[in-house]
Amino acid sequence: MPVSESVFTYAAPGLKFGSGASAEIGHDLRALLSAPHPRVLVVTDPGVAATGHPERIARQIARRGCDTDVFDRARVEPTDESLEEAIAFGRERGPWDAIVAIGGGSAIDTAKAVNLLVTNEGELLDYINAPVGAGGAPANPLLPMVAVPTTTGTGSESTTICVLDVLALKVKTGISHSRLRPTLAVVDPDLTMSQPAMVTAACGMDILCHALESYTARWFADFERKTPEQRVPYCGANPIADMWAEKSLSLLGESFRTAVRDGSDEHARGQMALAATFAGLGFGNAGVHIPHACAYPIAGRVRDYRPAGYPQDEPLVPHGMAVSLTAPAAFALTFEASPERHLRAAALLGGSGADADAGPDALPTVLRALMRDIDIPNGLAEVGYLASDVDDLVEGALKQQRLLATAPREVSAEDLAGVFGASLELW
Repeated sequence: MPVSESVFTYAAPGLKFGSGASAEIGHDLRALLSAPHPRVLVVTDPGVAATGHPERIARQIARRGCDTDVFDRARVEPTDESLEEAIAFGRERGPWDAIVAIGGGSAIDTAKAVNLLVTNEGELLDYINAPVGAGGAPANPLLPMVAVPTTTGTGSESTTICVLDVLALKVKTGISHSRLRPTLAVVDPDLTMSQPAMVTAACGMDILCHALESYTARWFADFERKTPEQRVPYCGANPIADMWAEKSLSLLGESFRTAVRDGSDEHARGQMALAATFAGLGFGNAGVHIPHACAYPIAGRVRDYRPAGYPQDEPLVPHGMAVSLTAPAAFALTFEASPERHLRAAALLGGSGADADAGPDALPTVLRALMRDIDIPNGLAEVGYLASDVDDLVEGALKQQRLLATAPREVSAEDLAGVFGASLELW
C-alpha cells in the first residue's frame, strides 16, 4: 500500500506592504548587498516605464551607492522570444549583484527568467517544464531579487513560477523552481491606481482563481509520500495556505466590484492589493489546478481578440481573463471532491452558497454574477473560440500535468472537453 504524505511545506519572500513602501526600496535593497558599489538591473515594461515609477525607484537605488541599468522592454504576456531578448540584455550588460522587477506579473516573470539565465548556463528550454522543455533545475543560486507589483493579481512577487508563451507550439507553459522566488516583495497599493478597469478586472480574476484553486486543491495528505528530493513548491491544500486563501476571498467579496467601478477608490485598491498578496502566499505553496491548466492554451492559441486597456498591437487574452473563462465549469466539475470548501468559498465571496442544498452550481453562480458585473467576456466564444476548437484546447490543457496533478479529482480528456464546451458561453 502507498504511504500517505504527512508533510507539507511553506515558503514566502520577505514582504513590505503599504502606501509609500516603494519609496524605501533603495534602503531595503542595499541591506541585502555587501558589495561596495553593487550593480542592479531594473526590469520593467514600456507601459509601466511611462508612469515614471521605475525611473523614480532606479534613482533612489542609485542614491544608495548602486550602479543601475534599466531594461524597459518586458512584454505583456511574455513569450520565449521576449524572454530571450531580456536574457541577452542581462548577459551582455552584466554581471549584476541584484535585480529589481517593477510591473505586473509579466515584468516580474521576465525578471525571474533573466535572473535564472544570468546565473546559470544553458537556454530557456533547458528549464521550461516538461514535456515542453527539459525541466532542469538551476545548478547555481540566483541573485537577490526585489519584486514590485504594479497590478493586483498575478502574485508573481510571491511565487516560484515564471510563465511564458512558447510561440512555435502555441502553448503557454512555465518554469518552476524554488530558487525563482523573489527575495523581497514590495507591495505599494499607490502603484496600482492607474490600472484601467479591464486590467483591474482581469488581474482580479487571477487573484480570485489563485485563492479558489489553492483552497480546493487536492489535500496535501492525499498524495503519496515523497522523499525530500522529490518535494516541489506546489504541495496541495494545507492549513497555512487555507488561511491565506480564505482571507483573500473575503477581501475580494468586499472590494472587487468597487475597484473595477471606481479605480480612484484608495480603500478598494488597498484591499485588492492585500487580497493579491494573500492569494499569492497561498497558491504559491498549495498550487493551482484546472482553470490555470485550461488558461494556457486559451492564451496561447488566441486569434484576433484585443481587450480594452491592454496593448492593441497584437491579439491577446490576458492571463487572468483566460483563467476566469473556464472557472465556473471547472468548479462545477470539482464540487463533489470537497462540497464544503466550494460552498464555503461561495459564501466568502458574498454568495448564498453556505447551504449544502445549493449543490455544484453554488460557486459557479457566484462567479458568473461577479464576471457579468465587472465586464469579463461572456465565455470563450466572445474571445474568438468555436466549438470546433475544443479538441485543440483540450490537447493544450493536457500538457499542463504539473497543474492537473493538483486538482482534487482525476481529470480526463473528456472532463476537459466538458469544461471547455460549457465555457463557450457563460450566461
